[in-house]
Amino acid sequence: MSRSKNRDRDDFQRQFEGAPTLDGLLELSGSTLDSAQVLARMQEAHAQGRPHTDVIPSLFEGEPRFPSPDIARRLYQNLLGLWDCVEAGQTVRLDDGPRPPRPKKVKPVPPQAFHPGEPTREFVEAAWRYLEDDEKARTRLSHSFENRQDTLLGELDGAGLTDEGYGVARHLLFELYAMLELGWPPGVASVRSAALVADTTAPPMPESLRTYVDEVLFEAEQDEEQPLEGQELEAVRALVQRGLAALWSARKGR
Repeated sequence: MSRSKNRDRDDFQRQFEGAPTLDGLLELSGSTLDSAQVLARMQEAHAQGRPHTDVIPSLFEGEPRFPSPDIARRLYQNLLGLWDCVEAGQTVRLDDGPRPPRPKKVKPVPPQAFHPGEPTREFVEAAWRYLEDDEKARTRLSHSFENRQDTLLGELDGAGLTDEGYGVARHLLFELYAMLELGWPPGVASVRSAALVADTTAPPMPESLRTYVDEVLFEAEQDEEQPLEGQELEAVRALVQRGLAALWSARKGR
C-alpha cells in the first residue's frame, strides 16, 4: 500500500459536523434526503439490528455522484459519524438554535426551627425530606452524630441486635438526632449513660417524634425481605424510645 493511501486512511475521521454541513454534502452528492430523514432511517435500521452498510446505499437513487474525492470522503465521515451517535444512543441535535438552558438545581431548604417549642408533624415531614434531598447536610449531621453520641452508639453496640435490627435502630436514632439539631439551634449535647435509664422526671417526648418512630418501625415490620418481628422488634423499639428520651433531654439551653 502506498504512503498516500495510508495518509488518506489516517485522515479519515468519523465525525458528524452538524445538519447544515451534512445537508450540503448530501445535495452535492445527488441525494434528495436531508439530515433529519437520514437520521430517521439510521435510527430505524439500528432498532431493527441492521448495519450501516444497509442504510447508506439507500440514501441515493442509483450511484452517488461526487464533485471531488474530498466531498466523498467528507460525506462518509459525516454519515459514519452520525451512525456512531445513533449506535451509542446519543441525542442528536439537528438544529442550529441555542441550546435550551439546563434547569437550575433547586437547593433543598432546611425546615424552620421549632425552638423553643416542640416539633410538629409538619416539621418532622419537612426535616425527613430535607435529610433525604440534601446529601451534604445529611453527611455533616451524620459525622456530628458519630462524634458526639458515643454513649448512645455504645448502648446500641451492646444491645445484641441482629444486623437488621441494628441497622433500623441506628438509622432511627440518627434521624431523631438530626431532626433535633435542625429544629433546636442551640444544639444537642452528648447523651449521658444515666439518661438511657428510664427516668420518670424526664420531660415527655413530643408526640410527633414518637409517631415517627412508630411509623418507621411499622415499615420495618412489614418489610418483605427482612422484616423485624417479635422480640427483635420490641428490643429495637425499647432502645429507640430510650434514645429519643435521652436526646430530647440533652437539648441545650432548655
